[in-house]
Amino acid sequence: LICCYSKPKTKRAKRFLEKREPKLKENTKNAMLIKGGNANLTVTEVLKDIYAVKKPFAVLYKKKNITRPFEDQTSLEFFSKKSDCSLFLFGSHNKKRPNNLIIGRMFDYHVLDMIELGIEKFVSLKDVKNSKCPEGTKPMLIFAGDTFEVNEEYRRLKSLLIDFFRGPSVPSIRLAGLEYVLHFTAVDGKIYMRSYKVLLKKSGCKIPRIELEEMGPSLDLVMRRTHLASDDLYKLSLKQPKALK
Repeated sequence: LICCYSKPKTKRAKRFLEKREPKLKENTKNAMLIKGGNANLTVTEVLKDIYAVKKPFAVLYKKKNITRPFEDQTSLEFFSKKSDCSLFLFGSHNKKRPNNLIIGRMFDYHVLDMIELGIEKFVSLKDVKNSKCPEGTKPMLIFAGDTFEVNEEYRRLKSLLIDFFRGPSVPSIRLAGLEYVLHFTAVDGKIYMRSYKVLLKKSGCKIPRIELEEMGPSLDLVMRRTHLASDDLYKLSLKQPKALK
């Protein structure tokens, strides 16, 4: 990617460009959350809650942006480069597509995949009075439903959701650190997202008894339009740079 810029003249500029180069071990992916020009209260609250879940690897744009991602991706690509975000969630609302979300990812600061989802039901973080997980908690991701495996659009959505929510890569895991579950179910043309806090209870033996406590946010979604990269481009986006010998 360094070839896209003029040759750096300072050490600071050189470090900035090196930070954005492809790596064998990629940085944690940042996401930008953007309101469309006609976003309503429901969409705004969804974006705020997803931002809370994704922090600190997220940027929330509070001002409304007049853009239509399926017609013109220029604004998204500009914001992606400006904020160094390879993931995005765009929210809008109109009569034709009410309570609308577009989740997507970038490759080389150009839109790779994006999938439009309609919000049919939403329960916010503040609506659920149970305790929450600390900011930055890495979630366990669970996917239920054959549709995620047999339908290409749903397969790509699953990949996108993993990219969006997986958080940082870690060399080891503590049992006490397994405290947050994001559960996605695909059934009968709907996608259900649920969030749970994991409670470890005494069981009388070494292995604790596990309980799940709903935490919010929760969303009932339906898939609308899709913009998916070709198989060749998708494979190219997964290609890693050769290791230095």
